[in-house]
Amino acid sequence: MTLPGEMDFLILFGLYLGLVLLSVAVCLSSRREQSFSWTLIRGTNQVFSRVIPGAVYRAAQKAIHGLFHSRTSFFVVLHLILEGLVYGEYTWEVFSYCQELQFNRLLLLLPYVLLVVNVTFFILCSKSNPGIITKSNQLLFVDAYAYDGLMFRQDAECPTCAVRKPARSRHCGVCRGCIHRFDHHCIWLNNCIGAFNIRFFLCYLLTLTSMAASIAVVTVGFLTQIVLLSNLTLGHYIDDQDQEHPVDTFFVIQELFLTFPRIVFMLGFVILLVVILGSYFCFILYLILTNQTSNEWFKSARYSEQYSREEGYRNIYSKGVWANMAEIVTPLTALAEKRK
Repeated sequence: MTLPGEMDFLILFGLYLGLVLLSVAVCLSSRREQSFSWTLIRGTNQVFSRVIPGAVYRAAQKAIHGLFHSRTSFFVVLHLILEGLVYGEYTWEVFSYCQELQFNRLLLLLPYVLLVVNVTFFILCSKSNPGIITKSNQLLFVDAYAYDGLMFRQDAECPTCAVRKPARSRHCGVCRGCIHRFDHHCIWLNNCIGAFNIRFFLCYLLTLTSMAASIAVVTVGFLTQIVLLSNLTLGHYIDDQDQEHPVDTFFVIQELFLTFPRIVFMLGFVILLVVILGSYFCFILYLILTNQTSNEWFKSARYSEQYSREEGYRNIYSKGVWANMAEIVTPLTALAEKRK
């Protein structure tokens, strides 16, 4: 074997890796200024502002601001496109090749089963009422949680909605309403995550992570089988200096990348998604088990420094793991709302 130019491979692989990281950064974009993706976006904006004409840059900035600060289906459509591209590549190449190699049929079909379940929770998250507070139902939420006197103060009123703000609620500028037990606004679902749909969101994250993991497992199994059947690891290659070397891991990766570029690109993308989405799922699960919201978690450090330097911020809403989980399954105001 003759090893193709390493620099050509590294440049091509670097471009692919950059596209994967950019795709994941887009997937992580949120409205929180504390997020890594927003830090990346701000840094990119500073670079673009110096090379793009002022009028064009301001128009683009206004358009991007509108995408992140108004209700739009753009990210929902983008979400479906990314999902379609991954499943298209999986079906067109990986699934077909694995059938020829006689992989377990149930393992091959698992990503499709998870897709159906994930779409169900996606619809439930995006279409369900997260807990919108109005003048007519505000009394149902006011007594749900106690006011801690720091983040949430008694008799506070939302100047936009003109309603009394229950503890743990927050006004969402995108949805233009106050949300009961507000967690965050998810641009990928085009909806807020609150008391009434956080359970669906947790299941959505779990199935989305499982989808990526199942595709990654099948794809790794396929590529491993290809390497073993071809006896690639038993061969030798000749480098640019006409020196012969036994095949190493770098050569195997290079051969797979050059032979199956779309499959390797998809694999890199889903592996990064597994790591990032899995970590985010664990974070949301931690918040649920400790009866916190993302909004409260981000604010707690600031309030600890500002108001309680010695004792630290104390979460008054946690009632123990099982009670906290039960509160997610059956929100505190759900029964009262049904009786209305």
